[in-house]
Amino acid sequence: MLFLQELTTPDTFEWFNKLPEKFFVRLLVDVLTTTILVRLIYYRIYRRTDLFLTFFGFNFVIFLITYLLNKVQMSMGAAFGLFAVFSMLRYRTEGLSAKDMTYLFIVISVGLISAIIKGSWDELGLVNGMILLVVWLLEGNLLIKRELTKNIQYDRIELITPERQEELLEDLRARTGLAVHRVEIQTMDFLKDSALIMIFYYQGTVKNQVLRVAHNPTE
Repeated sequence: MLFLQELTTPDTFEWFNKLPEKFFVRLLVDVLTTTILVRLIYYRIYRRTDLFLTFFGFNFVIFLITYLLNKVQMSMGAAFGLFAVFSMLRYRTEGLSAKDMTYLFIVISVGLISAIIKGSWDELGLVNGMILLVVWLLEGNLLIKRELTKNIQYDRIELITPERQEELLEDLRARTGLAVHRVEIQTMDFLKDSALIMIFYYQGTVKNQVLRVAHNPTE
């Protein structure tokens, strides 16, 4: 009971008065921008929630660190130096794809911009809105047709020669059900008569994954 009484005393929340109103306005714009980016754009396309903590955590921490450092007259160069340090972080437990890393860089940038911009909240909203618009246009099929990829462990190694390219594409289309239009050979294993290839296709919203395509002579 004594602990709860201490928490409810006016002095407990006195430190909130030390934070200016613009801090909460910028934080609100930052969180709203990140939510739209991650929930309405990233999740709608890739259907992944395991990186939500990473995206929101990085964004919030970058915002707080940059805002607090900006109180001691941190220059723009120092701010982007901080951005570069966080951008070089790599996860050793799980590899992130290029697109996941791109989204991570964007949420870091949004937190950085929201903390150091000198304009008013409407200017901040306009800048963040431009970022969201560009990402939305690039991830949609309005400006360019979005090309998707899959890594496939392929066993018909005799078809990977350049002169049999069309046969390879037809076989991949029949066995994967995807409109494959080109491939890249990653590695070849002649001992196992298999090759790791990357296929490129245009279709819906599917996340990159690894497939094993085994030939069945009875088909």
